[in-house]
Amino acid sequence: MRKIFLAALSALFLLPAAVQSDTLDDILNGKYRPRDVKTMTSAADGMHYYQTDPQQTAVIKYAYATGVAVDTLFSTRTARNCNFDNFEGFLVSDDENRVLVYRDREQLYRHSFKANYYYHDVRRNVVRRLSEHTSKQMIPTFSPDGKMVAYVIDNNIFLTKFDFDTESQVTKDGAQDSIINGATDWVYEEEFGTTRLMEFSPDNSQLAFVRTDESAVKEFSFQTFNEQLYPGYYSFKYPKPGEANAKVECRVFDIASRVTRTMEVPMDGDGYIPRITFTKNPAQLALMTLNRNQNRFDLYFVNPRSTVAKLVLREENKYYVNAEWLNSIHFLDDRFTYVSEKDGFSHIYIYGLSGTLQKQLTTGSYDVTALLAVDPQTKTVFYKAADESPLRLNIYRMNIDKGTPQKLSPQAGSYSATFSEQGKYYVQHRTDAATPAVITLHDGNGKQLRVLEDNGALRETLVAARLPQREFITVPAADGITQLNGWVLKPGGFNPARKYPVVMIQYSGPDSQEARDKYDIDWYYALAEKDIVVACIDGRGTAARGEEFRKSTYMKLGIYESDDQIAAARYLGSLPYVDGKRIGIWGWSYGGYNVLMSMSRGNGIFRAGVAIAPVTDWRFYDTVYTERFMRTPQQNNDGYQQGSPIALAGQLQGDLLLIHGTADDNVHFQNSMEYTRVLILANKQFDQFFFPDKNHHLSGGNTRRYLYDKVIAYFETHL
Repeated sequence: MRKIFLAALSALFLLPAAVQSDTLDDILNGKYRPRDVKTMTSAADGMHYYQTDPQQTAVIKYAYATGVAVDTLFSTRTARNCNFDNFEGFLVSDDENRVLVYRDREQLYRHSFKANYYYHDVRRNVVRRLSEHTSKQMIPTFSPDGKMVAYVIDNNIFLTKFDFDTESQVTKDGAQDSIINGATDWVYEEEFGTTRLMEFSPDNSQLAFVRTDESAVKEFSFQTFNEQLYPGYYSFKYPKPGEANAKVECRVFDIASRVTRTMEVPMDGDGYIPRITFTKNPAQLALMTLNRNQNRFDLYFVNPRSTVAKLVLREENKYYVNAEWLNSIHFLDDRFTYVSEKDGFSHIYIYGLSGTLQKQLTTGSYDVTALLAVDPQTKTVFYKAADESPLRLNIYRMNIDKGTPQKLSPQAGSYSATFSEQGKYYVQHRTDAATPAVITLHDGNGKQLRVLEDNGALRETLVAARLPQREFITVPAADGITQLNGWVLKPGGFNPARKYPVVMIQYSGPDSQEARDKYDIDWYYALAEKDIVVACIDGRGTAARGEEFRKSTYMKLGIYESDDQIAAARYLGSLPYVDGKRIGIWGWSYGGYNVLMSMSRGNGIFRAGVAIAPVTDWRFYDTVYTERFMRTPQQNNDGYQQGSPIALAGQLQGDLLLIHGTADDNVHFQNSMEYTRVLILANKQFDQFFFPDKNHHLSGGNTRRYLYDKVIAYFETHL
């Protein structure tokens, strides 16, 4: 359950005044959406980047320092044997002698896709198909020397050697719904955020890959209508809590001898391999595993020829190990970086290649939220931290040996940055509640080189629109001790002598965060237009406040989260301008789940609620996400029962609108159907709406406008 659903939950600002009646149209049509910059794909040297031309007909090389084009690596207009006019995406080898472009992209899950790839020999200026197979290709991966590329076709790995113009098949056991080589299954993609587990060794002699056997994983199916006389079915492997997981193992293909070896790694049979990568040494394959409970992380160095594994680092956590920190491991010649929560906050640690802890690089009562890049030449790490406030994020650089942080974000607000290879340059986004993103380019020392986008036109639009401003607040948690961060948005022309209804919008999932000092104008602004106060409170379990706060919901999802929304509703109801009898709550995905929990445990504090695509029992969701926070139902039956809206359906109070897409492959429509069943049994009247053949995002065509019109009208009617 990756946190993408509440881009709809942040802020709106400037001066209070009258609002136009087409506010929702303006929001959905992008009137208040900041301009971004085109993706700059770093070259291997970190000094240059690649972009396509506006027509997607060429791949052009630019210098970071100047922004000036220095070369065209590929053009459909000039390349020989090129029989297409444009392309959808590209990939460049490190030596820049090969360019892969793809067309006819076919989306699989959220991130994964397959397509028809073509490769361009830059020196010969000639184009040909990457593969002679009729099936499309996935996850092409260049060898470090650029002379080979590995890719997946129909769950099998293939290898093309450019100098010999040959294509060979590396694996032959790949099969739909059974064996996957190199690519990942649904749950790895969704919960570990990876679509590729396939890497070349630094000397180009070995190809390591993870083989996934999902044959024992049960299949989930849902009906698809699509205006057909006879509806069809969509089926895929989806492991649910306590059920069989896919079995994974790491194999290495010796390219010269064409021998494939299985690495001897002492991992649990139902454990995970979320990441593999080589160190600088071709005899050291770094293989990272998690046990099924995800509270033990092991880093092994495996010799790809002898297959012998050596345990280098083991971390055990009384809650769980955040798998996202596996991507914080960067290998230098004699050491590596890692982010751990062992002192109660997430901080950067430096280990020797033997696994010996050398130093804790960052310290303090704050969370490092991302390790952004490492420059191996200057031994500098770049990271993001909530060191001044959970509401704001700063960027720092620090030399590993000297250990003195240098702040690269001088103004207050929220920062993010995308670095070139080796941390030589970075693109910085800076925003705060009143300011849309200002995007600038910097060198690795933090020096600003140029402004890429200042969103000046949008700032003028906001001044003219005179939108109301969000106010940051703190409210007491249900424990009466912890202070929670949040914000309140009051209608234009706010009158403190009036009593307003309130709609609380929230996501509330583990390690999520909606109360941030960042710009965003989204659908709920149209609620304020209807003289409704909008509030957002981040309860316990949310991000950037240390491990004990973030992981306080462990083994009991839904309890503290709903307790805190209930406590926040009571606090808001005590304010002089709030009508405490007219409080509503809204949420999507995990937020929808917490709507149901809060309305079932709130003793009538919520008069109305809207739950979109909610989980209604954690037994229905996937293994990786659910068991990370809850373990299995066999281990934690009470936690599953107490955190189940289905089990609490008889306690539901307030008017409920339940919304779901029938083709949701993430939080299945099954959740809402089974919840409907128990509400009927409990004789609870409610409202329900479904979107035919729509997935978890509920987008496309008029869907979002229809959705938000319905939500806003529901709150107008029931508050």
